[in-house]
Amino acid sequence: MEARQVWLVTGASKGIGLTLVKKLLKNDYYVVATTRNPKFLIDEIGQISETFLPLEVDLTDNNNVKTAIQKSIAHFGKIDVVVNNAGYGQTGTLEELTDEEARKNFDVNVFGTLNVIRNVMPHLRNQKSGTIFNISSAGGFFGSFAGWGIYCSTKFAMAGFTEALSEEVKEFGIKVSVVYPGYFRTDFLSQDSLILPKQPIQDYETARQSEKLHLDRINGNQPNDPEKAADVLIAISKEENPPVHLLLGKDSSEMLQNKIDTITKDVEQWKEYTLSTSF
Repeated sequence: MEARQVWLVTGASKGIGLTLVKKLLKNDYYVVATTRNPKFLIDEIGQISETFLPLEVDLTDNNNVKTAIQKSIAHFGKIDVVVNNAGYGQTGTLEELTDEEARKNFDVNVFGTLNVIRNVMPHLRNQKSGTIFNISSAGGFFGSFAGWGIYCSTKFAMAGFTEALSEEVKEFGIKVSVVYPGYFRTDFLSQDSLILPKQPIQDYETARQSEKLHLDRINGNQPNDPEKAADVLIAISKEENPPVHLLLGKDSSEMLQNKIDTITKDVEQWKEYTLSTSF
């Protein structure tokens, strides 16, 4: 058992998470897979075994996460790689989303990930090794999507605390990457997964058009393969010096270049004001 790595994957019942879990098991890794619905994972993959531990976990409950980490270590003896993949998409403009809707998206996407990091770090720090992948989104650096402000801000937050975490844990031999997937052909944009605003304001035509575009045209036609994303994560986990920032997909790369161009243009255009504040 000591020779095989143990991976902990959250949000493992759908999308890239489920694809990654299946690929890991096929390649003889040990896997802890967390989800809100372990029955689906058991039906899809199998019962608890020497190689597979499906766990029902509420990531927004710190004590529940702590217990899950303890069960994982009790079952496998260690954890080597953590993939913070759990999260969901919430559409809606900043005006129309309620406080409850906005906070819930942050509770899962941001604070759920922080709960995992907080509770797994004592173990990783003690063993002086480990790898953490925080799965953000291309929307974690490019937020110019009308109606996606709250979701993008949760993913921006992941990028920010990942940068800090990577500096904090270097001295313990722990490697950290924030991953920015573009559009991958999963059920992320299906009507069962994407959450729409409860009180839409029809004046926001651009936001409504964006929702319709994602549900009707982009969904099912995403250009990226989740199988290949899983391959990349496994490959990066073996790198001695993995990147802190990892883009996945040509579209993600193109969005980054658009962001760089936009910022560069603004910086140059308004440089006189920027430099005017010095004593």
